[in-house]
Amino acid sequence: MTDPNDWAAPGAQDAPRWGERVPSAPPAPPSGPAAGPGQQPPAYGQQAPAYRQQAAQQPFGGPGAWTPPPRPGLLPLRPFTFGEILSASFQVFRRNPRTTFGTALLAQVVLLVVTVGAAGGSAFFAFSRVESALPEDRDAVAAGAVATVVLATLVPVLLTVVVSALLQGLFVLETSRQLLGERLRLGGLWTLARGRIGALTGWSALLTLAYLVAAGLVVGVVAIGVVVGTGPSIGVGIGVGVILGLGLLVLGVWLTIKLSLVPSALMLERMPLRAAVARSWSLVRSSFWRTFGVVALVFVMIQIATQVVTAPFSLLFGVFGSLISPTGDVDGSAIAVAAVAYVLTIAVSAVVTAIGSVVQAASVGLVYVDRRMRTEGLDLELVRHVEARGRGQVDLPDPWRSPAQQQPGQQLPGHHPQQQGQQHGPDGQGGAPLQ
Repeated sequence: MTDPNDWAAPGAQDAPRWGERVPSAPPAPPSGPAAGPGQQPPAYGQQAPAYRQQAAQQPFGGPGAWTPPPRPGLLPLRPFTFGEILSASFQVFRRNPRTTFGTALLAQVVLLVVTVGAAGGSAFFAFSRVESALPEDRDAVAAGAVATVVLATLVPVLLTVVVSALLQGLFVLETSRQLLGERLRLGGLWTLARGRIGALTGWSALLTLAYLVAAGLVVGVVAIGVVVGTGPSIGVGIGVGVILGLGLLVLGVWLTIKLSLVPSALMLERMPLRAAVARSWSLVRSSFWRTFGVVALVFVMIQIATQVVTAPFSLLFGVFGSLISPTGDVDGSAIAVAAVAYVLTIAVSAVVTAIGSVVQAASVGLVYVDRRMRTEGLDLELVRHVEARGRGQVDLPDPWRSPAQQQPGQQLPGHHPQQQGQQHGPDGQGGAPLQ
């Protein structure tokens, strides 16, 4: 007898019997995204478009994804932190030591030679005249000799003012170029600084004159109190001089910080001196203590480093001098040890001072850039400049000058992307000076 439930349609697959394994169903084809407006859905039997087909065409980090700020060189092009300013100030020296340290050390050697030559030559000439003068004319000749020595020592002082201003301007320019991923030789920096050396030297001379006037005022008040006063009034004059000196010291520090960005404005924005003073005053207005912290900390670090490096030499040669001449007699060996100690101490001091001048100028330049990034959005302009340069564009405008200060298409002074002595790094981290 046949079971009526065993009936099946012709061509259909037999139902599994008891104990047989049921085959698994074939996987369903992937379903595509819903058809958008105006788009026909796939016909029956056709496979829908693969899922994420369009999304796979866009790489990770496309529009809308967060990306870090570009870093073509010294620091990322965004406002800097306090620690980044300090660390990058030393990196300016390490990334291009030939231009920075070499130039500063050469300047220190020139100043040392001029100082020794001016002071030593004038002293030798003056004392020779005193010795050869007649007894009745010796006092007048001695007074003239002292005046000659004093005037001769003013020459290295004035030269120091000029050289310090020049180094500060050159290192500010080098810092700005390293931020854009560029390194220049001394010739390239000198081309950029052309036309601004006079204004920068005048500003340094003005500061030096202000310091001398303030010091002379304090000394004059104390001297008047000592000479004119009698008894208790002498102490009053000295006290007034001390109070006046402290007040002028505080005022001098405050003005120094407020006007610390003048060299950067002179060199990078190429402003006149009066406009640069106003520029520095406005940039530091809302960030006085931050600027003071950077300038003061760098100054203290340089002074401590100088003392730490030079103190062992002085102590070591003092011990050698005692061993060579224990009785204190002045002989040839003692003089030789003293001369060697003096020369080595001066050499080490020159090296530390050269490094310090680079670090100090770089720190002030970075503070200037940071203030403009925070107040004017300079970082966006620098990013646009770097991206345009990466696309091979030429005749780019100067990114450091505001649009109101330059004509469209105005380039950096002496800027040529393929000029000798300048090279961009292929990895975006800055190039190296050509050998």
